Amino acid sequence: MVPLLLQLAVLGAALAAVALILISFVAFITATEMPHLHRQEDEKFFLNARGQREALPSIRDSPTKQLSVVVPSYNEEKRLPVMMDEALGYLEERQKQDPTFTYEVIVVDDGSKDETSKVAFKYCQKYGSDKVRVITLVKNRGKGGAIRMGVFSSRGKKILMADADGATKFPDIEKLEKGLNDLQPWPVSIRI
Repeated sequence: MVPLLLQLAVLGAALAAVALILISFVAFITATEMPHLHRQEDEKFFLNARGQREALPSIRDSPTKQLSVVVPSYNEEKRLPVMMDEALGYLEERQKQDPTFTYEVIVVDDGSKDETSKVAFKYCQKYGSDKVRVITLVKNRGKGGAIRMGVFSSRGKKILMADADGATKFPDIEKLEKGLNDLQPWPVSIRI
């Protein structure tokens, strides 16, 4: 009885692995060039820590960071500081442990009616615009639109979306990264 259950478990695991490989293969083969991202003129720039406008990078550029964290935010002036303190605390500590680790946090203010951009910009001033960037959308595009804008403006080899409400626990990133590394090898042209 036990050998039969063991054989079924091994067969199930093998089928799951084959399915994952097949899905990855189909996604790679059918992927086309990324669509154009329409930006309002004011959405092509971010303010650096000194308050000067700088052009946003493109996802088409070569990655210069190991990790980008995109935070879509709509009227999050009250909840954003808790999430940012936890995220930046973790990311800074990780960088102290491993000086080769690089990251950026991109807060995308999705046309908020409150002070979300100002709250986020204080983190930019504290940590520098190389680590924290704020993109303020002219009008609300919805969560998907805000995520898309952040992803298309990221510099990371890996891109993570985290909600401003603090639902993501940042130490769990290492578990996610380990899982992704276990799926290697990835084609060189894919950014995760």
